[in-house]
Amino acid sequence: MEINELIAHLEPSVRKSFDIDSELYEKYDVKRGLRNADGSGVLVGLTNVGLVIGYDKVDGKVVPVPGRLLYRGIDIDDIVAGFQKDNRHGFDETVFLLLTGFLPDAAELKMFSGHMASLRALPDDFTKDMILSMKGKNVLNILARSVLGLYTLDDKPDSIALDHMIKQSMNIIAKFPTIVAYSYQALRHLFKGKTMSIRHPQPELTTAENFLYLIKGEYNGFSKLEADLLDLMLVLHAEHGGGNNSTFTMRVTSSSETDIYSAVTSAIGSLKGPLHGGANVRVLDMMEDLKANVKDWKDEDEVAEYLLKILNKKAHDFSGKIYGVGHAVYTISDPRAGILKAKARELATEKGRLDEFELYSLVERLTPEVFRVFKGEKTTKVISINVDFYSGFVYSCLDISKELYTPLFAIGRISGWCTHRIEELTFSGKRIIRPAFRNVYGKHEYIPLADRHTAI
Repeated sequence: MEINELIAHLEPSVRKSFDIDSELYEKYDVKRGLRNADGSGVLVGLTNVGLVIGYDKVDGKVVPVPGRLLYRGIDIDDIVAGFQKDNRHGFDETVFLLLTGFLPDAAELKMFSGHMASLRALPDDFTKDMILSMKGKNVLNILARSVLGLYTLDDKPDSIALDHMIKQSMNIIAKFPTIVAYSYQALRHLFKGKTMSIRHPQPELTTAENFLYLIKGEYNGFSKLEADLLDLMLVLHAEHGGGNNSTFTMRVTSSSETDIYSAVTSAIGSLKGPLHGGANVRVLDMMEDLKANVKDWKDEDEVAEYLLKILNKKAHDFSGKIYGVGHAVYTISDPRAGILKAKARELATEKGRLDEFELYSLVERLTPEVFRVFKGEKTTKVISINVDFYSGFVYSCLDISKELYTPLFAIGRISGWCTHRIEELTFSGKRIIRPAFRNVYGKHEYIPLADRHTAI
């Protein structure tokens, strides 16, 4: 019997052995996906880092409220308004806030940004051995192995002393954009036949400017507005509470007191999953399909009809999903989406793509009503767009390849991951995270080898 025949023979039994009656979840009151029956998350921890607000609970019922996102108690709207008013980039300030719990003054921010810039460069041998020599087909996979490789450059990689965790965090956060840029350069050269350009990070550039320089080249290869939008994207993705899948993965892994490099790699693996970090790509693909199949982008009836086809699994990828709409926590609104939309219009105008932006806006406006028609008038579910709805469009306007969309998410979120790790390991009452699973397979008797019979 060949291996493929063996696998075909085993597959039905394997499938049956993992089948669990869905009614058992209700019988034993299992919180699938760590979700309560009303869709809210099961409370499993406390944090001082981020706060995500999308609903209130009144008399035991979930009541939708306008979405809010706070970093260290400060509203994301105020954080963004602060650095935009000063006409500067805000990612370094955001990282500082998340790590320390307070906003830096001008001198502290200058010193912090200067030190972060000094950490961006990778050793030549590291770049060659970890990124260029080993062929990789996915930027996040290259990033993961490179992060594990950083373990070998750390003189105390397993230390969880606070001062060393701060140093490790700053080093990893600073190096993430460089690793991602180099990984992308290697991937496009090896698999797309493009010229590979490995440029040295420039200390005088901000994180967003430096990343655009590393992937595009010349200082004038991008506009100020383009750099501003990328910086904004990094700020908006920097933190989102402890309950999102990748951050929770970071905390679970860190609770075992493993090294930071292993913990970050586990979080990257979580983010790579299509149900977590890849939504903006699916939004972009969906909108490309809609643009190709809707003749008049301003015809509300025609657009609504096509959206209804998507929900009925008769269009696009036949999944029945309008991507970029809805969120596990936000109901009435995602605050990040509102902030991003305002700047996305500016970028669309600069790029001559305002007609596409207006189509996105129309889909945003029509989708809730189309969803109600699809579900029936009795539905009370409130839905709105999330940050992914416009982020893919913004990256497209920045002429950034799809292979970089989720890695850019990681470049922003690594600051939140590291902050949650430090919190997990410095809390005086820390315990390794270990939830419970109930076995429902039943008892089976051991059968001697001579008495076993199969169809092989």
